[in-house]
Amino acid sequence: MVYRDYWALSQWYAHYSRHLDPENLFVVAHGADPKIHELCPGASVITVPRDKFTYFDLSRGRLLNGFQVGLDEVYDWVIRTDVDELICLDPDRYQGFADFFAQNPDRAQFSLGLNLAELPDDPKFMPGMLALQHRRRALFSTHYSKAWAVRGRIGLRRHGVEIRPRFIDAYPFSVPRGAYLVHLKFANGQALAESDTHRMQVASELGRGTPGQSWRDPDTRNRRFHDRVRNLPVTDWDEAEPQAFAQISAEPERERHTGVIRVRDVALNLATDLPGWFRSA
Repeated sequence: MVYRDYWALSQWYAHYSRHLDPENLFVVAHGADPKIHELCPGASVITVPRDKFTYFDLSRGRLLNGFQVGLDEVYDWVIRTDVDELICLDPDRYQGFADFFAQNPDRAQFSLGLNLAELPDDPKFMPGMLALQHRRRALFSTHYSKAWAVRGRIGLRRHGVEIRPRFIDAYPFSVPRGAYLVHLKFANGQALAESDTHRMQVASELGRGTPGQSWRDPDTRNRRFHDRVRNLPVTDWDEAEPQAFAQISAEPERERHTGVIRVRDVALNLATDLPGWFRSA
């Protein structure tokens, strides 16, 4: 689901159209916007009204879950990400998404999350430049170690899966090795400033259930992230990745009152440089 995040959308489309073909991509436009069709030729664009922000996250989640369940009627798997999230698969483990799902048949898949960072000496983005080819520094994140693919009538909520509470204790938690969610929010400072303007507008709307502090005060969030990028030592990928994986693949948070299963949100104070295979992931 997207509203005016044009740079992130162009990255999303370039990545997934190469792996999955454009006809298998679906973009939910939050308000009519012909530019989305221009940036995503061949994808299906579904437009929903942009006139209600009360309980924004809850309403958006229900809408997307319903659409996801519909797609499950015609697809074996449904991949769902935000517009600034790219799923990257280690080519030493998987030949592509079909191979990944053949090897990992559990009904919901989680990933190891990474926040891609922009460093002062990194080049500014020009049209057609791909984030994974021009950014290497990344911070591991449990927050973005999200559920990203499901089959069957399973909802996504709060970065995890939502099932009937009575099944929660026995439900399998699948975090396959070699699947990474790369979050692009902090990879392009100019695009971040533009998207933050729109998010602050939503968060300031009157009404109950509007998005929280990170939308109302993005400057504080951004400053904290860049402080961590600047201050954390850089750990070699071959050392940092196993440490991060051990944390996110541990027993998850199982919320018995909501039926949500998600990665435990703890601080992963690990910065690294992505290995070269990400450049063509």
